[in-house]
Amino acid sequence: MTNTTLIALVLMAASGVALALQAPLNAMLGRGIGSPLAAATVSFGVGFLVLLLLTLIIGDGASLTRLGTVPIWLLIGGTLGALYVFSALWSVPVLGVLTVTTMLILGQMVAALLLDYFGAFGLAAQELTAKRLLAAALVAGGVVLSRI
Repeated sequence: MTNTTLIALVLMAASGVALALQAPLNAMLGRGIGSPLAAATVSFGVGFLVLLLLTLIIGDGASLTRLGTVPIWLLIGGTLGALYVFSALWSVPVLGVLTVTTMLILGQMVAALLLDYFGAFGLAAQELTAKRLLAAALVAGGVVLSRI
């Protein structure tokens, strides 16, 4: 295993921990200020400021000037992130962190299976194998078990 692979694995595991922590923290913020939507707005605002500062500190600020050169539909990623933040902070008090996280992973796996299968966004197409379907089915079973 290369160092780059190891760093990527650790980074994604840490990001998984961050997502699990983000949902209940944002839910508490929503209760504290009295609005899940306002809490999602604040969360995104703080995230924006942190990323903007990092972009400037690292020296990538000039990249922001090229924003007008990319197709506008590529900005939908921010909308999808906002949907996640709001959905998670609203759903945690209803479902709990485990079920919210498991449903998030299941949704990601279903989308990933389809994106891989169709070779979307220039990805190399991947077969829809029994093992890959079983992986998603096991996560679906985890959703069921998390609610028992």
